[in-house]
Amino acid sequence: MEKAFQSDKPILDAVDRRLIASLNRQARSPVAELARQVGMSAPSVTERLRRLEEQGVITGYRVELDPAALGYGLTAIVRIRPLPGQLRKVEALIVAIEAFIECDKVTGDDCFVARLVLRSIAELDGILERITAYAETNTAIVKTSPIKRRLPPLAA
Repeated sequence: MEKAFQSDKPILDAVDRRLIASLNRQARSPVAELARQVGMSAPSVTERLRRLEEQGVITGYRVELDPAALGYGLTAIVRIRPLPGQLRKVEALIVAIEAFIECDKVTGDDCFVARLVLRSIAELDGILERITAYAETNTAIVKTSPIKRRLPPLAA
């Protein structure tokens, strides 16, 4: 789907921002409840949601899981710098290893910054051994996450 963004004018009005904030708090809210929260009719809210989806502003409605509840008590951030000629191999490894839950290709000294969820340091060591055959790594263990995930600023 091609995005209909225009950088020279705001995409979201005040109602759009309130609607997105409501969905962010509870993505499973029925349209009637969203309509009540933003002070509009249900059909109007349905139309706005459709428009926001078509514009690519809303890209999906997802389940959020607590890794610790699934036994993943350890989170690590790994900066990865592939050895010469190994970029594609390293990227394929990252994609194949399910413990990687996020990965960004970045500028700077490292090529990738990735987040993993793990059950143990031994599991982390095993993954790093697979990666370090093709890349240099720098790992940090996450102590806390003051900001888990939040929306970008929605101001006009």
